[in-house]
Amino acid sequence: MKQILFTLVFYVAALCSFARPAGVVKKDAATIEPDTFTLFDQHRKRPVPLAVYTDSADEKGKPVIIFSHGYGQNQGGDYLIYSYLNSVLASKGFFVVSIQHELPGDEMMNTNGPPRVVRRPFWERGADNIEFVISWLKAAHPELDLDHISLVGHSNGGDMTALYPAKYPGRVAKIITLDNRRMPLPRTLNPRVYSLRSADQPADEGVLPGTEEQQKYKITIVDLQDINHNEMDDDATEQQREKLRNHILRFLLEK
Repeated sequence: MKQILFTLVFYVAALCSFARPAGVVKKDAATIEPDTFTLFDQHRKRPVPLAVYTDSADEKGKPVIIFSHGYGQNQGGDYLIYSYLNSVLASKGFFVVSIQHELPGDEMMNTNGPPRVVRRPFWERGADNIEFVISWLKAAHPELDLDHISLVGHSNGGDMTALYPAKYPGRVAKIITLDNRRMPLPRTLNPRVYSLRSADQPADEGVLPGTEEQQKYKITIVDLQDINHNEMDDDATEQQREKLRNHILRFLLEK
């Protein structure tokens, strides 16, 4: 814990340059560009690249979203290919942090064997990245609303998002997955659970709760008939982007 705290304090000082000057007016989505930088988790000896989207320098009470990208085969840059969503969420008053989970030197994901077994270490690492970022936010941005954090993730990032509450219970208020297919969604009332499902790639057995579980735990599952799995990033058409944004904003604003 002391090592992690030291790392956080070090990077709070080293990376303060990304903060905007006080008094900057709020921006619309078209003008919001992410601030990109890399933290370093001393405990795991691992860089954690981030992109932060925000519409103003005023952070007091601003709700937080942590976004996790789909699997990009370690090419890098995948944390930036959901700008259609993250920039708009920032323009609506959210403080959005998008994490680059894969690094060029990482081991490639194993596609042989049961996915929940061979891919679990990658989801675990993603959950640890999310936890590290939450710790950093508490140290570097204490004025944010850190009691109601929402996690959003696509595909493999959705599997990380689904795993996180089990590994780190009580940390987040909502999780929203975009077509995660392998890791079962939590059957819980807290955090609230939402999932958007593609038209072309079904989830593995047991990933999605049945009707009774959905009612019991107030889980929201939405089937999208006109959006495929690989059309949930910046490759989406404008019509698809608008539909995805509207659903996600509704989930985030739901009490």
